[in-house]
Amino acid sequence: MNLLTVSPKSNWLNKVPEITLSFWVIKIMSTTVGETGADFLAVNAGLGQGLTRVVMVSLLALALIIQFRTQRFIPWIYWFTVVLVSVVGTLVTDFLTDGLGVSLYTSTAIFAVLLMVIFACWYWVERNLSIHQIFTPRRELFYWSAILCTFALGTATGDLATEALGLGFMWGVVVFGILIAFIYVVWRGGGNSVLTFWIGYILTRPFGAALGDLLTQAKAYGGFGFGAMWTSALFLIVIVILVSIAQYSIAGSNDTQAIK
Repeated sequence: MNLLTVSPKSNWLNKVPEITLSFWVIKIMSTTVGETGADFLAVNAGLGQGLTRVVMVSLLALALIIQFRTQRFIPWIYWFTVVLVSVVGTLVTDFLTDGLGVSLYTSTAIFAVLLMVIFACWYWVERNLSIHQIFTPRRELFYWSAILCTFALGTATGDLATEALGLGFMWGVVVFGILIAFIYVVWRGGGNSVLTFWIGYILTRPFGAALGDLLTQAKAYGGFGFGAMWTSALFLIVIVILVSIAQYSIAGSNDTQAIK
C-alpha cells in the first residue's frame, strides 16, 4: 500500500498545531536550541561535527517515523521533531560552509531555490500550501521537507547577515526582529495568511540563531557569554513547560469529548 496516496476518506486529523503566540515562542526557542545545541554537542561535549551529524540525523529519522505513524497532532512528538530539525538544519549549513567550503551566499541561494521547488511541487500536487490541512501522509511529507529547508535556509541567511556581512549578533536580532514585526503588521492588515506564515517561519530561524549566538558567544566576540550549555538548558526547560501545557490541554479536551 502506498502511504503517500491521498484518500478522501482519510481518518487523520490535522498534524500541526494552531498558530498562536505559544507556537511562535516555542518555534523561536527551538531555533535557538538548534543553534546552541549543535555547537554544544560538537564542541563542548566533544562529539565533533561528524559524530554529531550522524547522531542527530538518526534521531531525526526516528522522530519523523514516530510523527508519521500518528494520526493526529501530539505536541511532544511534533515539537521534539522540530527541535531535531532545527539542530540538523544547522548542521547541514555548517557542513556546507565549514566542511565543503561553500560560501554563505551560495548556500543561501541553494536553499532558497530548493525551498521554492518544494513549494512549487507541493502546490502543483495539492493545490494548497495551507498548514491547516496537513491530514494526509503526502501533505505531511511536503510539510516536513519545507520545514527542514526553512531551517537550513534560515541558518545560512542568519550567518550571512551576522558574519559575512558584518551585521553582528545584536544587530542581527534587531534587524530580523523588525522584519518579523513587519510581516505581522502585513498579516494583520489583511495580507495572505499562507505567504506571511511561511515568510515569518523563515525569518524566525535567523532571528533565533542570532539570539542564540548573542547569548552564548564570548563578550570578546560580541555576545553575552552565557555559554551554549546554559542557554540550551534554559530554553529547553521553557519549551518543555509550554509543550506540557499544550499536551495537557489536548488531553483534557479529548477527555471532555469522550465523556460527551
